[in-house]
Amino acid sequence: MLNHMRKFAISGLVLLMLPLLSFSQVLDPVKWSFKTERTSQDEATLMLIAKVDNGWHLYSQHLPEGGPLPTVFTFNESKDYTLIGEASEPKGVEEYDPNFEMNLKFFDGTVVFKQKIKILTTKAFTITGELEFMCCDDKRCLPPTGVDMQFSFEAAKPSVEEQKKDPVVTVVLTADATGDTTLAVEEAKQETVEVAVIEAPQETTTGESDSMWVFFVVALLAGFAGALTPCVYPMIPMTVTFFMSSSKSKAGAKFNALFYGLSIIVIYTFIGVLVTVLFGSDSIKNISANWITNIIFFLLFTAFAASFFGLFEIVLPSKLTNKSDQQVDKGGLIGTFFMALTLVLVSFSCTAPFIGGILVEASSGSILKPTIGMFGFSLAFALPFTILAFFPSMMSKMPKSGGWLNSVKVVLGFVILALGMKFLLVPNQALGWGITREFFIAIWIVLFTLMGLYLMGKIKFSHDSDLPYIGVPRLFLIIATFTFVVYLLPGMIGAPLRSVSAFLPAESSFNLVEIIQENRGSGPAEENKWTLCEEPKHGDILKLAHGLQGYFDYDQALACARQQNKPVLIDFTGHGCVNCKVMERTVWPDPTVMNRLRNDYIIAALYVDERTELPESEWITSTVDGKVKKTLGRKNVDFEISRFNVNAQPYYVLIDTSGEMLIPPRAFDTDVQGFIDFLDKGLETFHSKQK
Repeated sequence: MLNHMRKFAISGLVLLMLPLLSFSQVLDPVKWSFKTERTSQDEATLMLIAKVDNGWHLYSQHLPEGGPLPTVFTFNESKDYTLIGEASEPKGVEEYDPNFEMNLKFFDGTVVFKQKIKILTTKAFTITGELEFMCCDDKRCLPPTGVDMQFSFEAAKPSVEEQKKDPVVTVVLTADATGDTTLAVEEAKQETVEVAVIEAPQETTTGESDSMWVFFVVALLAGFAGALTPCVYPMIPMTVTFFMSSSKSKAGAKFNALFYGLSIIVIYTFIGVLVTVLFGSDSIKNISANWITNIIFFLLFTAFAASFFGLFEIVLPSKLTNKSDQQVDKGGLIGTFFMALTLVLVSFSCTAPFIGGILVEASSGSILKPTIGMFGFSLAFALPFTILAFFPSMMSKMPKSGGWLNSVKVVLGFVILALGMKFLLVPNQALGWGITREFFIAIWIVLFTLMGLYLMGKIKFSHDSDLPYIGVPRLFLIIATFTFVVYLLPGMIGAPLRSVSAFLPAESSFNLVEIIQENRGSGPAEENKWTLCEEPKHGDILKLAHGLQGYFDYDQALACARQQNKPVLIDFTGHGCVNCKVMERTVWPDPTVMNRLRNDYIIAALYVDERTELPESEWITSTVDGKVKKTLGRKNVDFEISRFNVNAQPYYVLIDTSGEMLIPPRAFDTDVQGFIDFLDKGLETFHSKQK
């Protein structure tokens, strides 16, 4: 009985500790090793090899200012060698990051950096230095991590022939996340040490898989929308009737219709495969980061919208369509295939915006996206033809062709024009146009207001038919359109608009509500002024998001918490932490969250990548790696690791006035209600401990 009770108690303790264990983890996703290659008597190459875990990425040496911290190699000066140029790096991946509003270059898998040197001595010598790097995955970022470098060279041999017979020393130095290093010396009977870099197979992460499914669903919806355009919809009953009348049996008609649908899928999917083959995976990933191509994409979307409004019609050369149509007369499966090809060519004026949009959107994703996108589009596009051939009686229930088809086309024109604005984000940042977030929102408000007025019949194009009354489907669409316009309006005075933030520039510091409250001398902005006990250290260089007030030093925040008897929210964050910015843009602006942060907590924002030198009196000697931490960032990193056994950001910890943790910490999670519950539970625990 006693043993059972003991096992039960241990099991209960483990269950209680699970939340803490799940968060307490010092991550080490990048492993470094170092090798040398002596290319001649007086020249050599230093190879710095990073092996990056799946799902993580390592940033390049070359990043714009204001973004994440780049990878930096610092070699200690010596009279024994000189550097030849800068360290080289692979091509990598370059993508536009909306959180920083800039193009960021990064690497995954195995990465080899190379630094050429000129040897100035014939004696044995050692090269030392330090590298600093930063890495992120889709949920968190790690602080800048320093790793010691060391490369050893033997004395030069009298001749090249003798050097070939002697071993070349390879120094392999590995480092973990805390900076501890392990040194190993290997010898090889060869002239040089060759490094074979093998790209590890990349597993598809859950986030990537979910993103691909979302893209596939969007492509499906685009296919259904394409089937409702004036170029396609009237052809559905005509095509089904042709199959029914030309086939000798119902089974034959169904088979021909099925083959017809499969032919449409094959043709469109082939286009996706062709794009992948012609441009390759690297080009597909990098093309969306170029400001020139983004301007071209914007102009294409504008042209597509203009064609849907009726300004002109986008058509393929008539010779191409006629040649395909001539093949239809051959009959059989060949005739059916060319009948599908003719449909694809004839409907190009209506489907071009959808096809172009899918391929353009695919350019920012993986190599499979063009194929998956075109397959999804063609599947939905072909379904009406195939289903109605199997169930011809359903044709009688289809709406008759008429003016509503042109209305569908015009509405799609407004949507395409609004989505095309997204492609101005990259050139706006790259060329410094200075187009503000409010300007983008204003254009969307105008576009969707015009769309709502069009649906009401207040605006009419030359090719539109009269609108004698408003049907129920159109009424619901009008309600949805104007509801969206109302949703956009607060964005003009600083509201976050989280659902469309990916299509807009980053939030500006302008917030009319806070300005009015400050001028009145009341409200949250005024309340914040008395929540601070004293001027925050480093407040001249560090700021909190959304005008929040807080501290950037743990001891100062804890002292204020004791004075005001409030709990402390420790926010481990960073200038270069992408996911910290995502949290600040999507979760923090919620009114309930902002109320809790302003009134119920003392905020301690501990920046892990702040390079400000501390006065010597504030230096600490780490209990983790034994090194002296002289900067604010490294001191905060050491505090996070030594106290919470974690080195990732964002990371939120709630503590009481004695520094004790109130509830299990919270990492990156954009669930707003979950963050509210986290803050409320911490506050409840804080008050219950004081009773």
